Amino acid sequence: MQRKPSFKTESDIEVKRIYDRSDDADKFSGLGDAGEYPFTRGIYPSMYRGRFWTMRQYSGYATAEETNERYHYLLDRGQTGLSTAFDLPTQMGYDSSHPMAEGEVGKAGVAIDTLEDMTLLFDSIPLEKITTSMTINATAAILLALYIAVAKKQGADLKKIGGTTQNDILKEYIARATYIYPPETSLRLVTDIFEYCDKKLPRWNTISISGYHIREAGSNAVQELAFTFANAIAYVSAARKKGLDVDRFGGRLSFFFACHNNFFEEIAKFRVARKVWAKIMKEQFGAQNPKSTMLRFHTQTAGSTLTAQQADNNIVRVTLQALAAVFGGTQSLHTNSKDEALALPTEEAAKIALRTQQIIAHESGAADTVDPLGGSYFLENLTRDIEKRVWEYLDKIKTMGGALKAIDNKFFKNEITQTAYEYQNSIESREKIIVGLNDFKEDEKEQPAILKVDPALRDKQIKKLQRLKERRDNEKVGKLLEQLKTDARGSTNLMPTIVECVEAYATLGEISDILREVFGKYKEI
Repeated sequence: MQRKPSFKTESDIEVKRIYDRSDDADKFSGLGDAGEYPFTRGIYPSMYRGRFWTMRQYSGYATAEETNERYHYLLDRGQTGLSTAFDLPTQMGYDSSHPMAEGEVGKAGVAIDTLEDMTLLFDSIPLEKITTSMTINATAAILLALYIAVAKKQGADLKKIGGTTQNDILKEYIARATYIYPPETSLRLVTDIFEYCDKKLPRWNTISISGYHIREAGSNAVQELAFTFANAIAYVSAARKKGLDVDRFGGRLSFFFACHNNFFEEIAKFRVARKVWAKIMKEQFGAQNPKSTMLRFHTQTAGSTLTAQQADNNIVRVTLQALAAVFGGTQSLHTNSKDEALALPTEEAAKIALRTQQIIAHESGAADTVDPLGGSYFLENLTRDIEKRVWEYLDKIKTMGGALKAIDNKFFKNEITQTAYEYQNSIESREKIIVGLNDFKEDEKEQPAILKVDPALRDKQIKKLQRLKERRDNEKVGKLLEQLKTDARGSTNLMPTIVECVEAYATLGEISDILREVFGKYKEI
């Protein structure tokens, strides 16, 4: 079919027919060199010439034992970092035995109720030698405490433990809704982790401020950056209010972005992200340490772009997205599997996704030079246009009173909803072609084999919990939970007591219930 004459990026930026010397954006983009403020071209002088990005595959399903097997499968095939997906009850602070967990145990990730589960999850994986990213927010403090407890059981030096807790609760009120407590109280838990890790886990990334979920909810690339940075400003402000030094915690902040199909816009987006964040940290928060102004980010290819129709096409989509992330200078990358529009990935699909990264790294030449598309008239103009629009959004949010106010008045949600609506309309009108979905369709007689989680899993988890509660020191657990309640009613850092609770085999649900009792539950109006 003939293409309709609409040449715009996903963020509605006009794309000219051709770019030439008259569009030379160098004079206003402030390029400079990689490794130099504002890091448009990359945060390290050598980038991938020194070392590749960390290759992670987001993994977690069913039991801790089964997920551990998947970890070993991927590590044996060259994965260089772990990325843990937790099931919905774990994310929401419910044990597998809770009525709210019915039908969800082990479905969207691994079920973790106690230290026993966490120990099995990382069986035979030395935590001193590998970094782990944990996608967890409302219960981030508990999962981090469990990770610390496993490391201590392994005899690891906590000062050598590296990894990331997502710990980005504000985007839950915008895009995902796996929140538990009100925003202000949740910010306390976020900054408690900042403070605790500064003293105990200096290599740990205390937060991964996520634009990924904002993008998956329907935002465009500009909104993804602007809304993520609005949240980031709120976190830094809360940490400073707590008395923390921006140059003590600033270097441990990290980000998490999506990478969609518009190849050049996504590359420009990542370049803008570094530049904008460097300016925010230096000019707004007065950061002096260069590490505090460096934006380090993980990228995941876009789940929302995958189609159930002609699932093999997703391999091509993921390859283009992964290549854009590499051209954009990511520090860590997860490539989605071709079958994720249908179910959790099979081992074979996960292996193909990992091999995609390895081929880009070792065969494409994309990692041979820093910022390979820098200086392109087209790319530099996109970079400039995206940056301008991001600052316009940030100024608007600042005028409202910041991210918390924008959450309260549903500004973020309304903007995302409108953008998502317009995007869906463009697909339904066939202004935008999605191969295999609204054009180039085929009759598919067979669906690929998909991974299925055993529905009896919940019964197994409940029995395991019952046995654990029978043999643990319940009197000690009760005293520690009471101590947690007292601490929560005050202002002391909650992390030390949460660590003690999990080491005594208090469950994730028991700890969350104490905090629910003290902090209350958030209900969207």
